[in-house]
Amino acid sequence: RFSGTFVGNADSASPAAATSPPTVAAATLPAVPTIPVVPTIVGVPSTLAEGVLNPNEVKPPASGTRRARVLYDYEAADSTELALLADEMITVYSLPGMDPDWLIGERGNQKGKVPVTYLELLS
Repeated sequence: RFSGTFVGNADSASPAAATSPPTVAAATLPAVPTIPVVPTIVGVPSTLAEGVLNPNEVKPPASGTRRARVLYDYEAADSTELALLADEMITVYSLPGMDPDWLIGERGNQKGKVPVTYLELLS
């Protein structure tokens, strides 16, 4: 049980005056414009940076392309992927910011994402 006497700050007239922050009118604060930030990767089409790949917009890098032998048949899930047949040879490369489990594959004039696990990368 507590005694009925409370000892507070003797310097302040009221507890609310000691703890309340000073009020600032909104009109006195300077207006700061905001600029929307859109992440981009230099040299990569904006559609790829947003997670949507249009194979026609993707250009192979000047270096870094490799040949790969397809190990298993693969059926493309959508138009951004390239269907594969076992034992065929394709050219593959990666792009900055791309999921490391996928590469861009090219066969003739066809282009699309291919899963790395379906490929044997050659030198």
